[in-house]
Amino acid sequence: MSFKRIGFVDYHLDNFHTRVYLDALRGTLADRGFRVTGATAVLAEPSETWASAHDLRYYDSIEELADVVDYFAILAPSNPEQHFHLCQGVFPHKKPTFVDKTFAPDYETAENIFRLADEHGVAVQTTSALRNTNIQQRVRELVSPLRSMFITAGGSSFPEYGIHPMELAVSCLGANVISLMRIGSPENPQFILQFSDNRTAIIDFNEKADVPFSAILSSREGIKYEVVDTATLFVDAAAAILDFFTAESAQVDRKETLMIRRILDVAMTDEAASRFVSLVDDPDGGQIVPAPHWKLSKTHKAEKR
Repeated sequence: MSFKRIGFVDYHLDNFHTRVYLDALRGTLADRGFRVTGATAVLAEPSETWASAHDLRYYDSIEELADVVDYFAILAPSNPEQHFHLCQGVFPHKKPTFVDKTFAPDYETAENIFRLADEHGVAVQTTSALRNTNIQQRVRELVSPLRSMFITAGGSSFPEYGIHPMELAVSCLGANVISLMRIGSPENPQFILQFSDNRTAIIDFNEKADVPFSAILSSREGIKYEVVDTATLFVDAAAAILDFFTAESAQVDRKETLMIRRILDVAMTDEAASRFVSLVDDPDGGQIVPAPHWKLSKTHKAEKR
C-alpha cells in the first residue's frame, strides 16, 4: 500500500506535540494513508537520540528530509521565535506545510511567514490544537447564530498557552474583533473581546489552577455549556492537519490566524489594562512589545541574557 509521507521539523523533537501527533498518526489515524517518514531539528544531538528511541529516521538537514517527504509539519510548539527561520528552510521545497502553535512571536512575523509562503507558492496552515474540538462542533449545530462565549482556560503561562482560548473564540465567532480589554491579575486575567454585530467573548485564563478548557455558548436558542473533550483533542487536531495535506490548500482563513496573533500582541500590553484597545485602527498591524510584568517563556528569557 502506498502512503503519503510527512516530515517533522522541530527545534527539539522531545516535546509533547511531537509525541502525541506521532502516536495519533501511527495509531488512530493510520488508515488515512499518511506516515511520518523522517524528522530533523535545530538541537540535533538530543533530537536524533529521541528519534532513534521512537523508531523515527533522523535527517541531518531540511534539505535531506525534503527528498523523502511530501509534506512538512513544523512543530516547535514552545518556540515560536524559531518558526520563521524554520519556514525559510522548508518553503523553498514547495511542499504543503503545517506550522504548529504559536504561529509567530508577533504580528509582523506572522505576516512575514505568509508572505514568504506566497513567494514560494507554498500552501501553509497553522492552528492551535483547540481549533477542531467538540465546542466548534456544538457551535456548528446551533440553529441561530452564536452571540457570546464565556471561555475558561489554563496553562503555565499566557505567552505560551494564551493562544488556545483565543483560537476557540475566533474560530467560533470569526475574525471581526473590534476591541479588547484585560482585567484581573497577571496570574488570572480576564479578557473581553468585542466582535462585530455586538457579539462578545469573555476569556478567564488561570495560570495557577488546573482549569479545563470550556465554553458557555449563548444564542437565541439559549445557553449551552461544553467542556473540551481532551481524550480526542490531539487526534482531532492531527486529523485536521491531514485534511489540510489532502486538500493541499489552507482550510483556515488567514484573517483568523492574523487576528489571533494581533489579539495576543495587544492582550499582553499595559494599554489593554482596564480599557478597550481598538484592533481595527491600525490595519497594518505592527510590533507590540509585551509589557514587562508578563512572564516570558524560558526561551525568551534566555535570549535576553
